[in-house]
Amino acid sequence: MLEQAKKVRLMIFDVDGVMTDGRLYFNDAGEELKAFNSLDGHGLKMLQQSGVKLAIITGRSSNLVLHRAKNLGIEYVYQGAHDKLASFEELLREVGVTADDCGYMGDDVIDLPVMRRVAFAAAVPDSPALVRQYAHYVSGSQGGAGAVREVCELIMQSQNTLDAALAPYLR
Repeated sequence: MLEQAKKVRLMIFDVDGVMTDGRLYFNDAGEELKAFNSLDGHGLKMLQQSGVKLAIITGRSSNLVLHRAKNLGIEYVYQGAHDKLASFEELLREVGVTADDCGYMGDDVIDLPVMRRVAFAAAVPDSPALVRQYAHYVSGSQGGAGAVREVCELIMQSQNTLDAALAPYLR
């Protein structure tokens, strides 16, 4: 298992292209719509229950993201983060951890400054080659289609918490 994933105490996710498929949908009123994967959601809940804190840093702003974060119990949400590194530094201060305690999953070059600072960096397979180059792990699943769940389980497996998280379902 990845040694880098063992260190993660705070896992941070981008939204568009990671928690969603990256496509932007708008209705006739101009309201943005996003589709989130329920498997990813359960993975996030299991990871959080294992003791890993969760956060979101996204370049776009949307009430949908706030609703999804609240539904999942994600306390730390930074939206409109055009300088994701500045948001990351603020998050470190707020949570009281160091970059060596963190993981980050992104999909584009805007994510690179944070990916290059954390202990564990993950990307989705359709990320640009440069982004995949800086990832410790590239998921087999696409963003919005199980990539987040895959990374959550990878972290739990590396920290020996996955079996305990799955045990209640195997009784």
